[in-house]
Amino acid sequence: MEDTDIIKLYFERDEKALKETGRKYGHGIRSVAYAVLKNSSDAEECENDTYHSAWNAIPPSKPQRLGAFLYRIARNAAVDRYKHDRAQKRGSEYDAALSELEGMLSAGETPDSIVEADELAAAIVSFLKTLSQTKRIVFIHRYWYCRSIAEIAELSGFSQSKIRTMLMRVRNELKKHLERQGYVL
Repeated sequence: MEDTDIIKLYFERDEKALKETGRKYGHGIRSVAYAVLKNSSDAEECENDTYHSAWNAIPPSKPQRLGAFLYRIARNAAVDRYKHDRAQKRGSEYDAALSELEGMLSAGETPDSIVEADELAAAIVSFLKTLSQTKRIVFIHRYWYCRSIAEIAELSGFSQSKIRTMLMRVRNELKKHLERQGYVL
C-alpha cells in the first residue's frame, strides 16, 4: 500500500492504518529501536509506542515521508527508553557515540531549544550532503543507528582503525562546518 493511502486511513481514523503501517514499516521501526536499545523486547515495545504516537499525531500532522516520520518517532521513543534505563547501564555504544559528539549537541526542551535543535539538524543535514557516500554512510551508522566501530568495519569492509580515523576526521569537519554556521562549540 502506498504511503498516501496509509495516511488517508489515519485521517479516516481507520485502524487498518496501523496494520498497513506495521506491514510496510514494522521491520524498519524495530531495527531503529534495536540499534539504540540492543534488546528485542524493548524494541518491540518501542514499535508499539511508535504506532500509538503515529495514531495520535496523524491527524493533524500529514507527513510528506511517512517512513522518515515513523523512524524518527521510533528513534525518539528508543532514546527516551534508553535514557530511562541508562541509570543502571553504562558504557553502551549509544553512550560512546554521544560522548564523541559531545559539545555539538545541546540538552533542554524549551521552545527556543527545539527551534535551535531543528536548525542544528538542518545544518548537519547540509553538511552530510557534502560528504562522500562512504563517509556519510559510516557517519550515519555510528551516530544514527549507534552501531559499534566493529559493526561498521564489518559492514563496510574497512578496518576498525580506518573507521575510527574516518569518524574523527568527519567530526572535525562537522565542527568546522557548524562553527562557520555560527554555532559556538
